[in-house]
Order: sequence, then structure tokens, then C-alpha cells
Amino acid sequence: MTIETDFNTSVGGMLRGWRQRRRLSQLDLALGAEISTRHLSFVETGRARPSREVILRLAEELAVPLRGRNALLVAGGFAPLHPERPLEAPDMTPARDAVERILRAHEPYPALAIDRHWTMVAANRAVGVFLDGVAPALLDPPVNALRLTLHPDGLAPRIDNLGEWRAHLLHRLSCQVDQTADPDLADLLDELAAYPSRASREPAAIRTGIVVPLQVRTAGGECLSFLSTTTVFGTPADVTLEEIALESLFPADDATRRILSAMPLGDVE
Repeated sequence: MTIETDFNTSVGGMLRGWRQRRRLSQLDLALGAEISTRHLSFVETGRARPSREVILRLAEELAVPLRGRNALLVAGGFAPLHPERPLEAPDMTPARDAVERILRAHEPYPALAIDRHWTMVAANRAVGVFLDGVAPALLDPPVNALRLTLHPDGLAPRIDNLGEWRAHLLHRLSCQVDQTADPDLADLLDELAAYPSRASREPAAIRTGIVVPLQVRTAGGECLSFLSTTTVFGTPADVTLEEIALESLFPADDATRRILSAMPLGDVE
């Protein structure tokens, strides 16, 4: 089914696009936001101008990200509500310190921080275990974590279960595109989906564990198996902070734990 997602510059058109993306009827959205269906219809068609309060209520009901809420407010003729400061800004020091402490405390296991486009903004020293044999061009800043993982000149040749791990990442990115309507993420999804994959030659895996692990070979041929988790800041009020995620990898077996504990930790650029 094709869903209209033109996201034009009018506040009504943008709200309509978000509603369709969330697969809600006008009645569902109006009830949730406690406004009349008639008023919502007029807003979407441009026959009525919504107040700042109505825009924010609709955005909350639609679970629009902070960046999108700012765009809705500006389109409606209001000032943006949520600031967007770079992570390096002085007033972001507490958040930046928290990220660095979490990453360092996770050693000797790999962990990295990414932004909304999967660009790596920080990493601990254990991430170096994934970088052996990766083409230098993929490590030139800004480094995209998904491209680094799935590119045929990246980590992909060393991933034993590339088919299922690739499917997991593409599904996750597809959901992110659906949630955010970000055209850059949509382009990234198209790029990654076009990479060659061993999936068609791999037998279907039968999983008896609790999650699908990431299984990677070291430069020496040892198999490392990881469980992954994602951490985000709770109740962020800043756009940048809402879009930062910490990806942490934990050993999925004792062999991986022993190998990582014995590995020297080098600096990650």
C-alpha cells in the first residue's frame, strides 16, 4: 500500500503526512489530541490555522521527533521550541561527559555513540576489534556505523551470520525511516540494501537463544559473538540529545569474554 508522504512546507500538509505515516485516521488523531475532527480536517487542508498548543498536542499524539516538532511550529508561524546544540557545546558538557563515561566503563567490550544518521560521534577503545582490514576510506570522518558494518570493504566479510545480521540492521533502519520521515536515512537504506550479500547462499539459521547475536571473526580467525543493546537519554529537551544513541555490545559466550579481556586496547580515532 502506498501512503502519501509529501511533507510539504505547510503545517497542514506536514501534519497530514505524519498522520498517514502513523496510519491513523483523522478521527483517531482528533480523539487522541482532544480536538474536533472538523477542525483537524480544516487544519490539514489549510482552511484553518492551528494554534501553537494544537500543533504541540497533535505532534505529541503523533510521536513526532523533536526536530519534526520544531519544523511544524515554524511552518505554523511560531518559534521552534526545542534547542539544537552540537554535542561539543559548553552547555552540553554534562551529556557529553555521561556518554564518555558510559563508553569507557563498558571496556573491554565495544561501545559507540551515534547520531540520527548513524554517524559515529564517539567510541571506546574496544571498537578497534572491528576495524582490522576495513578499507581506509570507510574510516575517514564522518564514519557511518551502518556503512562500516555492511559495506563489502568493511566489516561484512568477517561477519559469519551476515545474512541475518544484515536483515536485522535493514529492518531497524527501515523502521527508523518510517518513524522519522528522514530523506537522508531513506537514501542510506537504499544504499545499504544494494550492497552484495551472502544471504541467498546461507542456510536459514535456527535460533534457540534469546536474541540474534552478531558473530564476527577477528583478524586471527577467532569467532566473537555479541549481544547488542541501545541506550538513549530519557526525556531529552534538546534535538541533538534526543538523536544520540549508545550502541553497546556484550559477550554472548564465555569464549568471547575471555578473548576480549585478553586483547590490548588501542586508541580509536
